[in-house]
Amino acid sequence: MEARENWLRAIEYRHPQWIPCSVSLAPIAWKRHGEELAKVVLAHPRVSPGYSPGMLKDFSRMPVGYRKGEIMTDKWGCARLCLEDGIAGQAISHPLADWSALDTYLPPDPVRGTLDEITQGHWAFLHGRGTPLSWPEAEAEFRARGERGELVLGDGEKLLDRLYFLRGFENLMIDFATEPPELDRLIAILQDYELRLIARWLEIGVDAISFHTDFATQTGLMMSPRSFRKYLAPLFRTLFQTCRRAGAHVVLSSDGRTLEVADDLVECGVSMHDPQLRPNTVEGIARAFKGKLCVVVDLDQQGFPFMSPAEIRAQVDEVIDAIALPEGGLMLRAIVSDAETPLSNIEALIEAMEDLCWR
Repeated sequence: MEARENWLRAIEYRHPQWIPCSVSLAPIAWKRHGEELAKVVLAHPRVSPGYSPGMLKDFSRMPVGYRKGEIMTDKWGCARLCLEDGIAGQAISHPLADWSALDTYLPPDPVRGTLDEITQGHWAFLHGRGTPLSWPEAEAEFRARGERGELVLGDGEKLLDRLYFLRGFENLMIDFATEPPELDRLIAILQDYELRLIARWLEIGVDAISFHTDFATQTGLMMSPRSFRKYLAPLFRTLFQTCRRAGAHVVLSSDGRTLEVADDLVECGVSMHDPQLRPNTVEGIARAFKGKLCVVVDLDQQGFPFMSPAEIRAQVDEVIDAIALPEGGLMLRAIVSDAETPLSNIEALIEAMEDLCWR
């Protein structure tokens, strides 16, 4: 079975032949391990497809937005400072920190210039490019992927993240509590932008569109459940149902403990969500999501630097035993986002997935 068909079967509960899995390696991990990491990745093409010898020519070269001390201003006017090589920078200026700027603020055109600088900057790094794809390049690339029978995944960019980049995190949290009318206007601006972006991806022809929106800490939501349902759920529902009605799946990436709104995510139209293992626990993920939507369980990346290879394998095995169904509904992902995880543990992650996801 081709990888795309197997992925679709997993997300749609149509009996995949194996559990789709992946190991994502941040630029900082490539900088630390270099050619030795490339050897590991190339030795396991089932878990790490798409790599080829010589793809990474300079392991110390960081992409846009990942270079220490660099300040990058994105197309929304938010300046982001990179504090450490290989780790995406954080917003340090907020164009709408003062609501008085809202009347004259002009959002960007979603389909002009390049794709999202941070997510596509990582892609550019892996493929030896200096800049992310421009929209004409992206359209040609993604259409070509479809013609080759590959999975085509569009980038819906950021949701809540974009709101607090624009307003500042503390300001936005106060907004959720005080409910100023400007908050509705700001969300409407983001919704209009996203609908135009979604329309372009649907025109290109994608299997799914992924969205990033961290709305939870490791212990619970950043805002009250009431605020989530008043402000975020309607936005999610509008965007996600637009995708679903057009036949595209919705992939929602959101860190932190999201169990409290699991049913809301299902109702909004999420096809696949990536609950983090540490804050949500195996038992919590199984109870909240199993059989309701497809989960791509985000293994304990905070533990990777400190675990033994045997403990890593046991974690993969535990997740599969607790959540896997013959019908599907489970994927696995490991993100190595630091320089401290030893090469032996990265290899253990890849080997455990290769052994256990195809058994």
